[in-house]
Amino acid sequence: MSYRKRTAALASTAALAGSVVLMAAPAARAEVVDVKYQCKTPIGDKSAVSPIDIKGVKSGSGYKITMSWQKGVSSSPVDLGKGSMKPSAVIQLGGAEKGTLKVTGSANQAVVPANTPIKINDLSGTYTPKESGKVTFTAGVLTIIALGTTTTCTPTNSPGPSLSLDVTAAGGSAGSTQSGSDSGSGSGDSLPQTGPEDSAIALGTLGGTVLLAGAAGSLWVTRRRRRSAG
Repeated sequence: MSYRKRTAALASTAALAGSVVLMAAPAARAEVVDVKYQCKTPIGDKSAVSPIDIKGVKSGSGYKITMSWQKGVSSSPVDLGKGSMKPSAVIQLGGAEKGTLKVTGSANQAVVPANTPIKINDLSGTYTPKESGKVTFTAGVLTIIALGTTTTCTPTNSPGPSLSLDVTAAGGSAGSTQSGSDSGSGSGDSLPQTGPEDSAIALGTLGGTVLLAGAAGSLWVTRRRRRSAG
């Protein structure tokens, strides 16, 4: 194989290795989780199970978090007219950051018939990381206000997280949320970071750089041997 072809092949291998490293560092993981709610209503206790989906989309320095119910919960003994039911919920934060995030949404856009499961519209809120690392998002208490009454639904089956995000707080060190190891070499030459994706890109680039450096060293040794032999 000629010198030029060997160099091209090694460069392609380095680029491919960098891509593999990039793909191996996901910034988020979502999972639909069944949540068993026990609801305290004006007419007594009710229970229901609904799959919960939580998604996070990068928005400025934070994330727009959206919580979705795939099945209805609780019910009303009378029709709920359009716009008469207002839901809200809290999401439990875990992992690198503890606390809650409140999510809200619009009132019902259509009449909810009596004695039928109440379908909750998507609820959303803005999450801004205060800590760097992996943060989990788990369904918490759901509150439904309708016709002057309040229904509170609490998860009772200790559901697992519906979403986990690798995040970096404002002013956090680059790369600390993706690799899971100590960040920075102490040189102070880290590039500015705008989001969790940057860490994966930087990691992929590093992998390619290391392989290219190895390829260059190998070629140098080969050429030295040829000269010595000649």
